[in-house]
Amino acid sequence: MLELVDELRQEMEAEEMTSEDDVERFRIKYLGQKRGRITKMFKKIRDVAPEDRPAFGQQLNALKQETEARLEQARERLAQDRPDETVSIDLTLPGRRPFRGSVHPLTQTMNDVVRIFERFGFAVAEGPEIEDDWHNFTALNFPPDHPARDMQDTLFIEASEGGEGGVLLRTHTSPVQIRVMQEQPPPVRVVVPGRVYRNEAISYKSFCLFHQVEVLYIDEDVTFADLKYLLHAFARSLFGDDVRLRFRPSFFPFTEPSAEVDIWWENPDHPDGGQWLEILGCGMVDPNVLTAVDIDPERYTGYAAGLGIERIAMLRYGIDDIRLFYENDVRFLDQF
Repeated sequence: MLELVDELRQEMEAEEMTSEDDVERFRIKYLGQKRGRITKMFKKIRDVAPEDRPAFGQQLNALKQETEARLEQARERLAQDRPDETVSIDLTLPGRRPFRGSVHPLTQTMNDVVRIFERFGFAVAEGPEIEDDWHNFTALNFPPDHPARDMQDTLFIEASEGGEGGVLLRTHTSPVQIRVMQEQPPPVRVVVPGRVYRNEAISYKSFCLFHQVEVLYIDEDVTFADLKYLLHAFARSLFGDDVRLRFRPSFFPFTEPSAEVDIWWENPDHPDGGQWLEILGCGMVDPNVLTAVDIDPERYTGYAAGLGIERIAMLRYGIDDIRLFYENDVRFLDQF
């Protein structure tokens, strides 16, 4: 049996390896797990006489180590002979700037709106996106049979029978004004940014998720004229001094009187050269809302306004489909 080991060694030493394919064939031929010549020799140890097994095993182990050494030497030699594949670098070329992200257009718009009201003396307040029925509806003067309480308009997490109660995703940021007025006596002057949710059909102009900025001011002798002055100053700060603004009578359960505010958007393709577009709803805080939070409506008055960030961003950037804000298309976001 030892003669077989010597013959195998001589055969192995006669092999030439001039390429990586030769190296791989050599490895499989001698050290392959199933058909390797040396591997098969190890399986014959049980056929060797017991007194000859130690010597036979030592010779096989030595042969295996020699084979592995020849493989390693061949690999190193081929690696040294391999041509240099390093790509030359032209140091005169300008450097490549790494890709940098940017602030989302909705976040940009909301931050700009909040900063404007902060300059007017408003503090920022935030609240939970998961609300209870009392803060979202009852305290804001929504009657029990109001359609906004219906599951077709509101995303309920835990609905209750009878039109009152339950847990829901807030439909506006107005619940935060209730929480602020419960914790802070007048005067109250806050701006409330955040996400809100409505159970609406998704289209180019509506989405189930959008952003609002709520404005609230409660104090003695606050008038509707104060509200109009504030909103006109805000529109000039955001859209420019030549902005055209109009107020339209409207209705909201939590304000009385109420109004919607439009700005004139010039559009050469429009038959009239442009059109009025709504950007917010507003009004004087209804006395019932003040009573719900234990504020004396005979002494204090106030105004509130809710601005739709998506609509304002669409006007600022000339975007005609609200769904673009939520598709996360890099081609769209890269423009900002």
